[in-house]
Amino acid sequence: MILMNDIVREGHPVLRKVAEEVSFPLTDDEKKLCEEILQYIINSQDDVLCELYDLRPGIGLAAPQVNVSKRIFALHIEEEDKEPLSIVAINPKIISHSVEKTYLTSGEGCLSVDRDVEGFVPRYSRITIKAFDVDGKEFKLRLKGLPAIAFQHELDHLNGVMFYDHIDPKEPFKEIPGAVPFERE
Repeated sequence: MILMNDIVREGHPVLRKVAEEVSFPLTDDEKKLCEEILQYIINSQDDVLCELYDLRPGIGLAAPQVNVSKRIFALHIEEEDKEPLSIVAINPKIISHSVEKTYLTSGEGCLSVDRDVEGFVPRYSRITIKAFDVDGKEFKLRLKGLPAIAFQHELDHLNGVMFYDHIDPKEPFKEIPGAVPFERE
């Protein structure tokens, strides 16, 4: 089971590296990693388990965040009145995106960042993605809203980019032209 101590923090060199493509079939270690990062996210959304294991809640976790430089991440997002999204994405890519941008009005956070970083992080409003599951089967999804934002955040981790790299350092709350703000419930 992954705990907060297993998650590397900002300043760790792995977070700034471009992660390696994964080949199939997955090794047993890679399968276990996929299972564990998804399980962390699911566990972190359970108040009892958070309290018990001192977990910080999250909706996504990338392999580099547990010091494995591979193109793998997990998302688990449950929103009211929407189909839950619970995936492990291996070698993920955005194959198309909207012109329209969005951003979380509350700003983004990260399990690898132990401080509040204020500011708007511009993201595409809608994306079409392609990735592989643990069995090596390719899947495509169209995402919008929080799932689209989270996917882009985790994909950045695979490219050595932190969310705050997108924030305007001089004007963190500067209006993003053509962007529609996204409010989290």
